[in-house]
Amino acid sequence: MDAPPSTAPTLRLAADVNGLARAAALIEAGRLVALPTETVYGLGADATDPEAVAAIYAAKGRPRFNPLIAHVTGLEAALAQGVFDAAALRLAERFWPGPLTLVLPAAPTGTVCDLARAGLDSVALRVPAHAVALGLLDRIGRPVAAPSANRSGRVSPTSADHVLADLDGRIDAVLDGGECPVGVESSVVACLGGPPRLLRPGGVTRAALAEVLGSDPEDAGDPGSRPAGPGLLASHYAPRAGVRLEAERIEPGEAVLTFGTFRPDGLERAAAVESLSERGDPAEAAARLFGALRRLDASGAPTIAVVPVPEAGLGEAINDRLRRAAAPR
Repeated sequence: MDAPPSTAPTLRLAADVNGLARAAALIEAGRLVALPTETVYGLGADATDPEAVAAIYAAKGRPRFNPLIAHVTGLEAALAQGVFDAAALRLAERFWPGPLTLVLPAAPTGTVCDLARAGLDSVALRVPAHAVALGLLDRIGRPVAAPSANRSGRVSPTSADHVLADLDGRIDAVLDGGECPVGVESSVVACLGGPPRLLRPGGVTRAALAEVLGSDPEDAGDPGSRPAGPGLLASHYAPRAGVRLEAERIEPGEAVLTFGTFRPDGLERAAAVESLSERGDPAEAAARLFGALRRLDASGAPTIAVVPVPEAGLGEAINDRLRRAAAPR
């Protein structure tokens, strides 16, 4: 693993004209800037520059076999980077800008570097639905690789404060655009020949994808040791505390993540409690998930007990992140 980059304390840039100009100049110079999107904060670097991409891996401590999402300004820019079949075009036209990543065959005209693609002949592309992110991409005029702006395997950041908690002094700047409204990463769909496959559930629900495709996307299956797309490592999004799922009884000293009106036995013994959504709203829960995990982790409890969360709608994405957080490390 590369040594982490050595930088001065990370700059916090305002999401105004001057901040965007400074952030764009840094990325154009091969530096690292965290930027807000509607999903989570991404750690941005020039996706065409292998040295800049290598700096992302070093700052995150990220395994090199895990490919990165390249963010672009729109479908026209994406068509230069990936080969779209009919299904991919329908998905892009419906959900972009938005929390959907498409994994496509890399186009001959593509400029996303081999390192960002993890040596694969495919490329992961997304158009973010966030004015600050789009403003930055428009200024740069090239794809920006931007995995979540956190140490690899840790909880994803939904605010500039979260970014700085993990990466202060390891990156050049964070463009502060406030809280991320969606709060879980993009859905990742592979369109690589044959039926589309849902590699990672996320901000676009399975039902919404099926409505456009005419049928449910196939599941990814076991990605093996070399993921075909981003965010597919078995242990991911992990706090330092252990995570125990489907908790209906709380042990003394555990931190607790609740959902809706369900209250597990022994809740009064908890070291700390956070609610994803008192009213049981999956969209609110998705937006609060990573921040709540961070706050519970900061309590110092050895274990975070998570009550059952229904799988419906965005619940599938929430449970996917929770299962990865609970996976053996």
